[in-house]
Amino acid sequence: MPTFIQQALVEHGLAEAYRNRPSYQQNDYVGWIIRAKREETRQKRLAQMLDELRDGNRYMNMAYRGRTTQPQ
Repeated sequence: MPTFIQQALVEHGLAEAYRNRPSYQQNDYVGWIIRAKREETRQKRLAQMLDELRDGNRYMNMAYRGRTTQPQ
């Protein structure tokens, strides 16, 4: 994971919310953010990820109910 994403998660207190998401979502978020060509787009995508993790009910602008069991 790029340092700027990791730092944003820590600064916003969302590292645990990120780790609690399924691995495919974690990978999707990181890939989606780093594939942006413009810094402005990267920051917009990062902000969207942080908002979705904070709210806990969205994933890539789709409804997300979360896990029903804890990961092992």
